[in-house]
Amino acid sequence: MTALRTSRTRLAAAAATTVLAALSLTACNGGTGAHDEGAATTRSTSTATGTASPGADSGSTGSTGTTASQGTTGSTGASGSTGSTGAGSTTGGSKQTARTSAPKAPASSGKTVTCEGSNTKTVAAPLNRPVNHMLLTVTNTGSKTCFLYGYPSVQFTDAQSEPPVIDDSQPQAVVTLEPGQSGYAAVSLSAADGSGGKGRTVNSLTVYFYGRSLSGNVGAPAHPALPAKGVHIDDSIKVTYWQQSMDDAVTW
Repeated sequence: MTALRTSRTRLAAAAATTVLAALSLTACNGGTGAHDEGAATTRSTSTATGTASPGADSGSTGSTGTTASQGTTGSTGASGSTGSTGAGSTTGGSKQTARTSAPKAPASSGKTVTCEGSNTKTVAAPLNRPVNHMLLTVTNTGSKTCFLYGYPSVQFTDAQSEPPVIDDSQPQAVVTLEPGQSGYAAVSLSAADGSGGKGRTVNSLTVYFYGRSLSGNVGAPAHPALPAKGVHIDDSIKVTYWQQSMDDAVTW
């Protein structure tokens, strides 16, 4: 009986030890599991935090960036409008500055024009030498430089056509007149030897001006006065090209 009790006691002790060992193992496993879960949770939290942190930064930055971008875009849009207004204002300011500070252009500057009756004064004067010649003097009375193109298209009283030009008298350059300067042309009125026919006396003269193309008259004509007794012309009448100097004009 004693031996049986002892055996039972040992069995009970062994069973208790086994139970304790099982409980201890379970406890260990449970602790490890809890620790692992804690680590996992920490990793998850860390990852989540890590993700959330850049995500939050990104989200925050992105959100803020988006908001800022939208805000900036909105600002830019507003600034764009404001910019336009500002640019207009600046342009207006520039114009105002230009108007205020730009010096007044001198009267003689600016685009050149064609010499014609409205911006010149024409004088017709008979010459003793060469004989039977008349000198036309055109003076620029305008405020801009003008060009005397070609030759004078002259029309005496009741003339049906203009006199021909002396081709050899053509200058190398177009006659240019600054304000106040004069250009010249000569009119050979009649042949000294009578070869031009009987001729006639005329009392009026109209001078027309050519444009650059020499294809037609431009501007207003001039009406220079002739001597009271008139001038004698015949069929040999002809004119020179406009010249820069009087000496060149009376050569022909």
